[in-house]
Amino acid sequence: MRALTAAEMREADRRCIEEVGIPGAVLMNNAGMALFEEIESSPIGIVCGKGNNGGDGFVLARLAHVAGFRPHVILLGEPEELKGDAATFCRAYQNLGGSLTCAADEAAVTEAVAALPECAQAVDAMLGTGTEGEVRGLCRAAIEAWPGVPTLSVDIPTGIHTDTGEILGAAIRADVTVTFQFPKKGFENPAAQNCMGRLVVADIGIPPVCADDEAWAALQARVTSAA
Repeated sequence: MRALTAAEMREADRRCIEEVGIPGAVLMNNAGMALFEEIESSPIGIVCGKGNNGGDGFVLARLAHVAGFRPHVILLGEPEELKGDAATFCRAYQNLGGSLTCAADEAAVTEAVAALPECAQAVDAMLGTGTEGEVRGLCRAAIEAWPGVPTLSVDIPTGIHTDTGEILGAAIRADVTVTFQFPKKGFENPAAQNCMGRLVVADIGIPPVCADDEAWAALQARVTSAA
């Protein structure tokens, strides 16, 4: 299976959603279901960023809540800052009675994450494949306060550069990383491997053709000629 750069993964997502017609919410829900398969005990702590990585975390939170896994969910920010599918799945989790701790400054993040040692497993759903530059602010505070409990990272450990695998100032050291559909180019770097733990490549429903430029062009030509 070919490893993708961040740009190649974005294009595969775009083709799947905009041209094939599979909604992004379906892919996000599939991602959360794949994460749920790696949850072994409760309670679990889930730290969510404001982007799609956090959205995957909210899907996991909903599934864990329904299953009785007693999720303790921390949002790095406020709910009104969420957009799109991430906002949708955050609301779904809360509408089912799930509790949410909002940490909008570094002191609040440190305090909230410091409580996670009470959890049997912690989930890093903060930053995904689009991360560029040194990790700062709320995510950096969360990394520095991260407890020494078994950790699951969503798609890529927060603080790892998708393309190079370098550590962007600080990074989560996961026991398991569930990446979606395709491995990422940076995973080849030993620095990234030291932070990833066991790697799971989960099928979330993106057709392989979406990541193959030559096959995609041939498909588009066939579709055009048949129209």
